[in-house]
Amino acid sequence: MLPLLIPVVTTLLDKLIPDPAQAADAKLKAIEMAQKGELANLEADVKLAIAQTEVNKVEASTDTFRGGWRPFIGWICGFGLAIQFIILPLFTWVSLLLGYNVIFPILNSDVLMTLLFGMLGLGTLRTTEKLKYIK
Repeated sequence: MLPLLIPVVTTLLDKLIPDPAQAADAKLKAIEMAQKGELANLEADVKLAIAQTEVNKVEASTDTFRGGWRPFIGWICGFGLAIQFIILPLFTWVSLLLGYNVIFPILNSDVLMTLLFGMLGLGTLRTTEKLKYIK
């Protein structure tokens, strides 16, 4: 906003201050004040970005199990899906081949899928949010 006002301010200073040297000095001071304001805003933005980066460093982890609630829920859904669609069918097949008629418990896949799809949707929104702030 201030850069747009500089031409107006310089015109007013020309009209208010008759001495060209004093008017030029006043214009220079006005431009410096505008630049300091812009630099102060830029500095505040940079400090905010640095602080957020430090928070991100603390929250980021190389340990796949310690990244927060999303990885935890993701691992639960992954294990649940692996049990439901890989392990249980294989155990049932092997037990029937060996002559045992074992009925393994079946997970409620409706709840699991609801949780997984909800989490994937939130993950997509979070990614969109992150990309929005990177620009």
